[in-house]
Amino acid sequence: MGTDLLIQFKDLGVGAVLAFAACGSALGAGYAGMAAIGAWKKAFAQNKAASFMIIAFVGAPLTQTVYGMIVMNKMAELVIKGSYLWGGGAACGLAIGFSALMQGKAGAVAADALGETGKGFGNYLIVLGIIETVALFVMAFALGLMGKVVP
Repeated sequence: MGTDLLIQFKDLGVGAVLAFAACGSALGAGYAGMAAIGAWKKAFAQNKAASFMIIAFVGAPLTQTVYGMIVMNKMAELVIKGSYLWGGGAACGLAIGFSALMQGKAGAVAADALGETGKGFGNYLIVLGIIETVALFVMAFALGLMGKVVP
């Protein structure tokens, strides 16, 4: 019975890494999207052109879902071989998801600033890139570590 219970949860880490990464992406894009709409509303209310470049800030957190999927695919290979990695999947997913969440919050501020001033687009993208680097590091280190797991 104990083995059946373990097998029932074998995909828990695989699902967790993607789920947490995607939740962070959704929240981050949501925050940035709300700010983008506010910046566009402000521009329209003042009869100014609304900058479409703001959409880059909204889409930036979505890449973390892709990183979660890449880690998930590697983890799925290991599950087939008998390693479940529940904690690793949850921890990686949370770290990648928090990166997306914070990138979205920074994107929200960037959308507001660009909407207000029309300046600084490159600077704001650099900040978002630095935050994204956390997710890239997590993905790279996780893939490297999983390459050493021998069931």
